Amino acid sequence: MSQVRRQPAVLPRPNWGWQDAAACRGEDLLLFFGPDGERQPEREIREHKAKEICAACPVRVECLNYAVSRPEKYGTWGGLNEEERAAERRRRMRRANAA
Repeated sequence: MSQVRRQPAVLPRPNWGWQDAAACRGEDLLLFFGPDGERQPEREIREHKAKEICAACPVRVECLNYAVSRPEKYGTWGGLNEEERAAERRRRMRRANAA
């Protein structure tokens, strides 16, 4: 009897073209990812500034979809921080399971 070999799940290679139009292009990466040892008050201020840039971004949806599908564990992507993206990921999974 032949055995079926299962291939490991491989995510498709992302299309990075959307990044060319991103509002964050050229901004300081620390604004979106923060320094090590950052304290909560500073983090809240930094994330607020990053989210303001994301709010006006023409590719915000593409960015968020990328970050949720990967999943990106760190930083502000598509206007959401780590905890917010985790909640969005769970919401999308519930919606997909209900369909």
